[in-house]
Amino acid sequence: MTRLIYEFTESFRIAFAQIRANTMRSILTALGVIIGIVAVTLMGTAINGIDIGFQNSLAMLGEDVLYVQKWPWQNVDDWWNYQNRPPIRTEIADKLNRIIEQTPNSLLEVAVPVGGRGGSIKAGANSVSGVTIFGTTADYSRITTAEIAEGRLFNEVEANAGRQIAVIGTTVAEQLFPGRSPLDQTIDIRGQHFTVIGTLAKQGEFLGLFSFDNQVIVPLNAMRKYYGNRMGVDIRVKVKDKTKLTEASDELVGAMRRVRAQLPAERDNFSINQQQAFKAQLDPIKSGIAIAGLFITGLALFVGAIGIMNITFVSVKERTKEIGTRKALGARRFTILLQFLIEAVSISLIGGLAGLGLTYGVCLIIKSSMPALPIEFSVGLVVVSMVVSIVTGIVSGFAPAWGASRLDPVVALRYE
Repeated sequence: MTRLIYEFTESFRIAFAQIRANTMRSILTALGVIIGIVAVTLMGTAINGIDIGFQNSLAMLGEDVLYVQKWPWQNVDDWWNYQNRPPIRTEIADKLNRIIEQTPNSLLEVAVPVGGRGGSIKAGANSVSGVTIFGTTADYSRITTAEIAEGRLFNEVEANAGRQIAVIGTTVAEQLFPGRSPLDQTIDIRGQHFTVIGTLAKQGEFLGLFSFDNQVIVPLNAMRKYYGNRMGVDIRVKVKDKTKLTEASDELVGAMRRVRAQLPAERDNFSINQQQAFKAQLDPIKSGIAIAGLFITGLALFVGAIGIMNITFVSVKERTKEIGTRKALGARRFTILLQFLIEAVSISLIGGLAGLGLTYGVCLIIKSSMPALPIEFSVGLVVVSMVVSIVTGIVSGFAPAWGASRLDPVVALRYE
């Protein structure tokens, strides 16, 4: 055991002495490994970031909410079938709530109508564009994950009366009322005055596509005055237990078929959407990143392995007499094999560490320039990178190390 430890220690000492003596050659040899590790870690970081952003976005949408809508969220083939479906109306929410109340042990809690429109909001000389204006009822507080930072949400009396009051997002508040509280201030929506009664806490963006902070929430009856009584809405249904989302979705399908008075043989003329539908759209993106990353990684590591193998063969040739001398003095084949194998693995590990350093620097730059992107440099990626580096070093260094261990000491001592 003591001899084995000594041989490992001595092999590491000789390996690093050779790397220091040929610094530039070692750096160029490790370049392929560096590129490969950068590729695999950036790929892993990108996929982790997508997963984190997706989970955060789902949390903001509400993981326990089902959406009753005319169109499904995924791509459709039979376009005319969906186009000819009847629209979703506000009264459907009332009918669903009655069915939920009459259903023993229902998995559904409440149905809330929500109508949305895009537009610009003004307040005095300030304005903000691209705002999503939501019209809903007082039950909206039961399905949203957003917290009220200041003020309150409208109550049932105010919602039913169609009071012209509003709750605004952080971005709207900052742009319309910089440096002051927006409470009790007046905003202009489509030429009509609404009084601000509350502001939402900062929430962030949905997959970088939609900002939850650039929204305004008003009573649905107030919104109808200016967008029409037959304004289309979607119905958001809160589920009591999010672990039973599939069963709740099946119950909701049955309730909607009752509301629409559909016969058993008829196709559903509505869609029940849930957040997991976005996952199906994200999976091809993640797969594309993984395939591209693995291709680049494999190619770079193959080139790096060839480089390490080549330089190890050169090192064996340069030190043939040294190998012969050591074997003549009693060095075992295993000792010679271990020496050159550790040298190859050391070069590969140096490349791996350099690649990790470069990736970490890139992640820091991205985080500072685009803080909204969820960049996560995980410990798992470090472990994978180190394992890949070690395996690359072993695979590429074994053949020349094996050849060195089997050299005849007499032939080696006569080598010029």
